Amino acid sequence: MNFKLEKLPNYSGIKGPLLLIILDGLGIFKKNADGYPGNAIDLAQPKNITKLLENEKIVTYLKAHGTAVGLPSDDDQGNSEVGHNAMGAGRIFSQGASLVDKAINDRSLFEGDTWKEMIDNALNNKTPVHFIGLISDGNVHSNISHLKALISECDKREIEEVYVHGLLDGRDVPPLSALRYFGEIQDFLWSLRVQALKNNKKRRYHIASGGGRMVTTMDRYEADWRIVERGYHAHVLGEGPMFSDALTAIEEMRKKHFEDDQYLSHWVVRDPENSEKPIAKIDDNHNVIFYNFRGDRAIEICRAFVDMDFKGFDRKSFPKVFFAGMMEYDGDLHIPPKYLVSPPAIERTVSEYLAKNNIAQYAISETQKFGHVTYFWNGNNSEKFSEENEEWVEIESDRIPFDQAPNMKAKEITQELEKALTSGKYKFLRVNFANGDMVGHTGSLDAAVKAVRAVDEAVGHLVAIIDELEGTVIITSDHGNCEQMYAVNKKTGEAVQGAGGNFDKMTSHTLNPVPFMIRSPDVGKFELNDKVKDPGLGNIASTILMLLGFNKPDDYLDSIISVKK
Repeated sequence: MNFKLEKLPNYSGIKGPLLLIILDGLGIFKKNADGYPGNAIDLAQPKNITKLLENEKIVTYLKAHGTAVGLPSDDDQGNSEVGHNAMGAGRIFSQGASLVDKAINDRSLFEGDTWKEMIDNALNNKTPVHFIGLISDGNVHSNISHLKALISECDKREIEEVYVHGLLDGRDVPPLSALRYFGEIQDFLWSLRVQALKNNKKRRYHIASGGGRMVTTMDRYEADWRIVERGYHAHVLGEGPMFSDALTAIEEMRKKHFEDDQYLSHWVVRDPENSEKPIAKIDDNHNVIFYNFRGDRAIEICRAFVDMDFKGFDRKSFPKVFFAGMMEYDGDLHIPPKYLVSPPAIERTVSEYLAKNNIAQYAISETQKFGHVTYFWNGNNSEKFSEENEEWVEIESDRIPFDQAPNMKAKEITQELEKALTSGKYKFLRVNFANGDMVGHTGSLDAAVKAVRAVDEAVGHLVAIIDELEGTVIITSDHGNCEQMYAVNKKTGEAVQGAGGNFDKMTSHTLNPVPFMIRSPDVGKFELNDKVKDPGLGNIASTILMLLGFNKPDDYLDSIISVKK
């Protein structure tokens, strides 16, 4: 394959380094902005970011959700995974939710070898099927409709035992919504049991264990293996506080911990026929499906089930199960080996082009977003395209709730990035500041304000360095979050007031556009490209290439800017 980049005929490229700053979770909230009390950006009054957006010549706003990043519809909020995929790929690929929807609707999932093998194993050995994953309709990591479809197919195929090990969301959906989603699944399982009884069939379909996603099962980037350990021991061994059913577990955990759903501790459901035992454990020859479609928070739990030489934590038990993921979450390392739906095949990312044209690159973030500026940016690939031309730096994240340390690692990242910039070794550098996203997800407005200020200070410092180096900086985001910390009435745009006169917290991503700005000594040579009517994150890759003096590949989306004639 030819990776040679052709030079632009009318522009040789910027002279200094090119720095892409991704302000994770900082969107632009325009609805009824005056008087809206939940915009952490407005409340923070970030002087550096505001000055740049108000005074620079190249400023616009990008679409970062829905079809612009490969999701099924424009009602779907963006996320960091698909956002970084789009930025790095320069094109739009159908993403996890869309792929799974299609595979279920056209039945290719159920006609695939992995599903058939799982069903055969369950029937031949008369063993249960266990489903592990997030129970919500947030459509960022999973969708409750997918879980129902999988369970329904098990019922059609006469699988007698199905157990759901459900993770509470409260992050991509309202923070206290788990009772609704778990109630829906509990009723769904009950209906299948009742229908089976009417037909003189046996069905033991139940919720077996659960826990909040931020403390149970869904760790990422090896930030805290204790999260996976809690989930594994609850799902596999039935270890944890025991309750009569899932809804009781959630209600009692809320009373005990006073936390939003995403932070509620793990629990298990007791066997109605033996109150001393959990209703289900995962044992030899059982079948386990991890049904989330997003990869970053899936990889570690998959490794716990499939790795022979596993060192993340003491598993205590390592049953020989049939294990499959909804998707292959890591295409390089093939995690997991078996999966139901093939992920998008993203090749020829902008970094691969640059690496193969000997353009030195540097990527940095803290643990929580390190995989986004590397793995997701590179098209769901965990390996570098060139050891010689790519440098990746990870700053270890704090292991405490992010609202307790809203500065996160902005200062440490900035210090390391300054060294890289002033070294003169790298032409293209990219950085993700995770504060707006990770702190925004906590629902704490005060902490989100502090997070924005920490990022703003970093931006001011980095822009000053870029100016000294006669370099160019792009500032953008991958999706919105902290600009909308309170739920909004869709008709009026006003903040929703809940019980006690307090505003309802909003912890999810938003549908808002994100800023895009270029500051460069060559800014007078550029103008916004009038051919791009509705730019999105996928247009960034071609913009990077244009700034470096290269034509884009034919199938890349157009650059956001053009060179003045």
